[in-house]
Amino acid sequence: MAADSGTGAERLAALADERVDHRFKGLPPDADGLTVGELAAQRRNLFGGGFTTPVLALSAERLDHNLRLMETYSVRHGLAFAPHGKTSMAPQLFQRQIERGAWGITLAVPHQVRVARAFGVQRVFLANEVVDSAALKWVSSQLDADPGFRFVCYVDSVRGVELMDSALRGGRRPVDVVVELAAGEGARTGVRREEECAAVADAVAGVDTLRLVGVAGYEGEVPDADSERVRGWLRRLVALAVGFDKDGRFDGVEEIVVSAGGSAWFDAVADVFAGIPELSLPVLKLLRSGAYVSHDDGHYRKITPFNRVPEEGALQPAFRLWAQVVSRPSAEQAFVNAGKRDAAYDLDLPEVQVLRSDEGERSADGVAVTGLSDQHAWIRTDEGVELQVGDWVGMGLSHPCTSFDKWELIPVVEQDGTVVDYIRTYF
Repeated sequence: MAADSGTGAERLAALADERVDHRFKGLPPDADGLTVGELAAQRRNLFGGGFTTPVLALSAERLDHNLRLMETYSVRHGLAFAPHGKTSMAPQLFQRQIERGAWGITLAVPHQVRVARAFGVQRVFLANEVVDSAALKWVSSQLDADPGFRFVCYVDSVRGVELMDSALRGGRRPVDVVVELAAGEGARTGVRREEECAAVADAVAGVDTLRLVGVAGYEGEVPDADSERVRGWLRRLVALAVGFDKDGRFDGVEEIVVSAGGSAWFDAVADVFAGIPELSLPVLKLLRSGAYVSHDDGHYRKITPFNRVPEEGALQPAFRLWAQVVSRPSAEQAFVNAGKRDAAYDLDLPEVQVLRSDEGERSADGVAVTGLSDQHAWIRTDEGVELQVGDWVGMGLSHPCTSFDKWELIPVVEQDGTVVDYIRTYF
């Protein structure tokens, strides 16, 4: 059965009815048996309300700021926005993104699409190739059961077209596809050269189970990426769409999809897409940035396009991981009870930002994470730093995608420490 909007709304509401128990780390032990909604209604304080460390907190104010900022940015630049849901895999955040004007949600693998559909997402852009027969049959069943469901995915080979066609025969609606243009030789997926793109498009035109609706790719994979190289590749993508349109390859579709845009170069995407010439059909200029929703204190803080265009605003890092000092073996070293199981570490180590004790919060100057074990962070302290066993250590994280995936239920915390909501993730 298709996941209609009513079912999606009911399932979102039902998240508040889930019982709090041992599955959800960081939550108060004395909350076991309460529903998530009942616990949220208590508006407990993160620091005095029985939460255990480590605990990941998502700032309510900063989350709202980031959602509003990217909505404004997309509208200003005439872009449709399908934020990448793989970042959070949180249906509550998908819904908030859609309420903030998102066209739909981008996803990466079929399981993620199943999550989105279970919670009523009606437009999905799958930024990947799909050749799995069982997954394709499920997509086809969703399309057949729900006329309002829009699904688009990549294709980058004749062989892929053949496999998709074999799996999709018998479906009533064709699957919409975009030819993926690779970001360059040695890059990730995608067709390497334009003439090969034409061959893939010809293969799509030769089957009834697929419908070519546009072109897409990911500029974040451009080798030795800089502004000039990224814009050059984006112009190639636009030229591919223009050429396909001139050749009549989009006959019978309602609009032409041209899509790109991760979290590092969306300013370049906006600039180049603004120059797309008038085509035979309306153009859906689809941006897919995802890390913005929580932003971060490491990798994305350094590379966000808002550093280049500060007049357009600034994203705010919304995550903070709280842990406690459990060992202070020397004046230069301490250990806190959060490690690789709790904190993203694939791009940068956590950054110590604030210390907290019964006397309140204080500066974390002279305190740094030097390494992570499974359940410990190794802390180096400068001479004279006051840090005791039992103190709380607040850390900023790098890479939202590998921060969300370590936590199944994340407290949403206001600036004064009041927990007002909980975000459920599905990885």
